[in-house]
Amino acid sequence: MSDPRAFSSSETPRLTPDIQARLGQELRTVYASFGEAPLPQRFLDLMRRLEEAEPRERVIEPALRDEMLGALPSLRAFAISLTNNVDQADDLVQETILKAWKNIDRFERGTNLNAWLFTILRNQFHTVWRKQRREVEDPDEAHAGKLRSIPAQPGHLALLEMREALEKLPPDQREALLLVGAEGLSYEEAAQICEVAVGTIKSRVNRARKRLAELLSIEDEEDFGPDRVTRAALLVE
Repeated sequence: MSDPRAFSSSETPRLTPDIQARLGQELRTVYASFGEAPLPQRFLDLMRRLEEAEPRERVIEPALRDEMLGALPSLRAFAISLTNNVDQADDLVQETILKAWKNIDRFERGTNLNAWLFTILRNQFHTVWRKQRREVEDPDEAHAGKLRSIPAQPGHLALLEMREALEKLPPDQREALLLVGAEGLSYEEAAQICEVAVGTIKSRVNRARKRLAELLSIEDEEDFGPDRVTRAALLVE
């Protein structure tokens, strides 16, 4: 994919509410594509083994267990968006399950379980995967073959363009934008997960939206039309 035309600081596109809404719609569609595949059986087997190994005095409530199971697709989507590698993302989710189960007594019942799980996953990523990704060279982008492709559908080329643009965002901006714009978490919840101030999260989300518009060469609402799909098709040929 060739680089989109550059914007000078004076040419930074103005993100109107309509443009932000359209960017958000495409962002959520791409993010959802990361979690569309059936969950690996090893996740379900792991949770079953963990539950069977629990002593009677530490039985986890069925409702909480089911809520954790329900969070797995979102966790996997977030992990893929962080690692850009399905195999590493699945390892990351598995480690998150283990840590969450081991420390389930620390979870405050009645609060947002998803936010708690996302905190564990993100911390694990920054502890292991980010360091490992810096150390592993991939000059031929060999890992790209392990990425699950976006399903063929109308506009899938534009979605591919969005995914490639997301990968170019700085990690801190990408995770903030995904947590707020794709997962639908509040700024406060995202700030707690990322362990920064609410104002910092708002700033990162704002910068990420503007950078996406630059990378996608979006200056007005018409840039979301067929012309952008055509341009994406030409760029990937």
